[in-house]
Amino acid sequence: MKPEIKTGSHALMHALLEEGVETIFGYPGGAIIPVFDALYDYHDRVKYVLTRHEQGAAHAAEGYARVSGKVGVAIVTSGPAATNTITGIADAMLDNTPIVVITGQVGSSLLGTDAFQETDVISITQPITKWSYQIRRAEDVAWAVSRAFYIARSGRPGPVVLDFTKDAQLGKAEFKYEPCNFIRSYLPYPDLQIESIEAAAAIINGAKKPLAIVGQGVVLGSAEKELVAMLEKADIPAACTLLGLSAISSEHPLFKGMVGMHGNLGPNIKTNDCDVLIAIGMRFDDRVTGDLKTYAKQAKIIHFDIDPAEINKNVKVDVSVLGDVKESIPAITAKLNKANHQAWKDEFLPYEEKEYNAVIKKELTSSEGKIKMGEVIRKVSEATNNQAVCVTDVGQNQMMGARYFKYKNTRSLITSGGLGTMGFGLPAAIGAKFGAPNRTVCCFVGDGGIQMTIQEFGTIMQEKLGVKLIILNNNFLGMVRQWQEMFQNERYSSTPMQNPNFVAIAQAYNIESRLVTKHTDLDEAIADMLSDDRPYVLVVDVEQNGMVYPMIPAGTCVTNVLLGDE
Repeated sequence: MKPEIKTGSHALMHALLEEGVETIFGYPGGAIIPVFDALYDYHDRVKYVLTRHEQGAAHAAEGYARVSGKVGVAIVTSGPAATNTITGIADAMLDNTPIVVITGQVGSSLLGTDAFQETDVISITQPITKWSYQIRRAEDVAWAVSRAFYIARSGRPGPVVLDFTKDAQLGKAEFKYEPCNFIRSYLPYPDLQIESIEAAAAIINGAKKPLAIVGQGVVLGSAEKELVAMLEKADIPAACTLLGLSAISSEHPLFKGMVGMHGNLGPNIKTNDCDVLIAIGMRFDDRVTGDLKTYAKQAKIIHFDIDPAEINKNVKVDVSVLGDVKESIPAITAKLNKANHQAWKDEFLPYEEKEYNAVIKKELTSSEGKIKMGEVIRKVSEATNNQAVCVTDVGQNQMMGARYFKYKNTRSLITSGGLGTMGFGLPAAIGAKFGAPNRTVCCFVGDGGIQMTIQEFGTIMQEKLGVKLIILNNNFLGMVRQWQEMFQNERYSSTPMQNPNFVAIAQAYNIESRLVTKHTDLDEAIADMLSDDRPYVLVVDVEQNGMVYPMIPAGTCVTNVLLGDE
């Protein structure tokens, strides 16, 4: 058979189809016009979503990837378009989100000449990607795309950038696609070591007070069922990191909540009381550990991870279990004894009661004065039977979303963890809705974060996309205000905000919107928002001086938990 001859742009589109790409986010421009011209011929096979800003395209690709488990794709032009994606690429790197960002570039002969809209995309993105590569020849397109997708999705996932020169887009070459499944210098899946499996199993079998901390690695490895089987067999209570939430159902009796700065009282306190700490697919982030000098010093620590670089990086461990959790968890489970740790589990109950009375009850049962963030989030969660996808922005809305939304299904919390990107929420929710069109997507944002990417209302309008956006408006940059109140003697520097009429803005984009200021209107407004799959913006005026508790001050011991006015 005679080889197919294709332009670089058409080769790109065919390669993306070979990788199963169905949805692409992005924004056109001069240096990427040939690719968009080729895309015109594939509109019946690929859904292209025109975002209103390139940062929005990158975050939408992230949201799509996080909820679907597939690789998210964004295509933008050169120069400022490429640099506008940097925040999303960095966010994806820190949160291990598999995306491929394709940027246009000036012709090869103009590289290094400071040509119009030329930036050195490769040098800029190398520190924040798993791989960055510049395609300068049409014959390299298929090879580069197959390699990009393999690197993005395999092992510890992450972002890849392909910088595509204009002459390579226009040039012609033979096209033959071969999926990549091996790179000599890249070993994404460490071999399981039987010695580590046996050592970890022996420690767990000897434990009297085991505690598992579950990170996003379990979700990325699709090992949720394997996790639950291990926990149930050895009767191990478990807590999740922020990004690990939804790996185990909130309703599971072994689930004890979230660890970290705004985590639940019980698992934070018991971190420094357990005799065996089992860290699964998490990286001992500073927001989880607090002061490393006092973190779990009494416990033997077992660390499951796919990346050798994470072992002993922050916390010295007794046993490391390297490998894909889809394989390593069942391997250890097979060697575990059936156990009963009821007395140990009962030790969590007084802390749960204390936190409920000091914090949760007050957040959920307020009937006078301003509406509280927590009650809004819990009411929305319950109205969806706890089955919706919860997307958050960053700040108080994020921590309240993590604490008060409930999760029955995996891949149900989409939030910016490592980078803490304000503006993430709205475009990520757009991507999430495309990634899970049959699920309800509820996005909680603050009045600060929404104004960073509010132009993406245009994307929702054009696509008639049924995202449910809840703006929790307190006319403050709430989380910064909380720190100023607690640690800066209430010196509210640059945190009060005068906000626009969010309802009017949403309506200008033909999105149904409603403002709620009274408790008595909240239930009916939520029911109306969720009554069908139309786009909806619900603006809720919440108390201005609300605080997120519990709180562990940064850099202190995990047992130094503040509960507010007890």
